[in-house]
Amino acid sequence: MAIPQEWDLTGKTAIITADRRGWTPHLASALAEAGADVAVAGSENSDMTDAVSAVKKLGRKSVAITTNVRDAESVNSMVSTAVLELGKLDILVNNARAEFGKRFEKVEECEWDTLMDFNVKSMFLCCQAVGNVMLEQKSGRIVNIGSALSVRGLWNSVAACAAQGAIHQLTSSLALEWGREGIRVNSIGAGWITPEEQTEESQKELLVRYIPSRRKGHPNDLASLLVYLASDACDFVTGQTIFIDGGVLAHA
Repeated sequence: MAIPQEWDLTGKTAIITADRRGWTPHLASALAEAGADVAVAGSENSDMTDAVSAVKKLGRKSVAITTNVRDAESVNSMVSTAVLELGKLDILVNNARAEFGKRFEKVEECEWDTLMDFNVKSMFLCCQAVGNVMLEQKSGRIVNIGSALSVRGLWNSVAACAAQGAIHQLTSSLALEWGREGIRVNSIGAGWITPEEQTEESQKELLVRYIPSRRKGHPNDLASLLVYLASDACDFVTGQTIFIDGGVLAHA
């Protein structure tokens, strides 16, 4: 990926949270290719290790920090470790997300709590912990990886849509609250994304036929926007959720 000069992240440091979807190595690589050193935070069974390896292959410094993103003490410790290992902190990418689909009347309380904790509380904790560092230095970039479900409904996905709606509002409101402190907060509303290779057979799926671009997205489709939102070039962009969904929202 060619990096425009004004998007250069050389000398910047980032934290990205990991999950099991396989997106993290691609997003972390994009930050590293633009010049950033990257700390990856997640559980031991996440794609954290793969992300660290991907960053190091590009010649940038990276560290894996085992973290329970739903626990304040663990998140605060992670941020302290990242600052210690990387020297400073300029960028936070809230990437960790759990997928969940179930008819609303059958959703159990524990399932609702787990989804909200992993998808929303984790962002609250990471933004707050990293924000304390950014507020002190009067600068920073926060990018929340969200979903198009933040603004559209979907069958069997009431809980997931509610969580994404919360992320959408967290992004907008936090951008207002910290805007005068030099911190920019934005979100990427991803459509149907998969790290798996697209095959001729997958092109026959009904879902693919519904997407105007006639394919599912790949995490790399988010890469250029992520780098831009993490860079100094986006100083006049904040509080926005920018959708990359192959045109799906155009159906609405």
